[in-house]
Amino acid sequence: MKQKLHIVTLGVSDLARSYKFYTEILGWKTNSPSDSEIAFFQTDGAVLAIYPLDKLAEDALTSPEETGGISFTLAHNVESEEKVDEIIKDLEAKGVKIIKQPEKAFWGGYSSYFA
Repeated sequence: MKQKLHIVTLGVSDLARSYKFYTEILGWKTNSPSDSEIAFFQTDGAVLAIYPLDKLAEDALTSPEETGGISFTLAHNVESEEKVDEIIKDLEAKGVKIIKQPEKAFWGGYSSYFA
């Protein structure tokens, strides 16, 4: 697995308030409208995303309570579904806890979660 992060997603309790903080207080730019379900901010490296905490937990097939208060994810994008499967199989063989097996995501991608 390459040593690279593509997206850091923060699970937030109030998306509108967080959106206002990043856009109006910090002055960060986004192409995501203020009424969208998720907002992306291109930084000088990885993308920062803000997303409702309950939806983030739901996407990982868990709950905010089960995560112990963890409210972020780190994304590592790869070139194919096969590569996702390969990485997850390798991590599983090494004893890594797989939270969500690879599957097609509602947003059109293919994702998995591990801890």
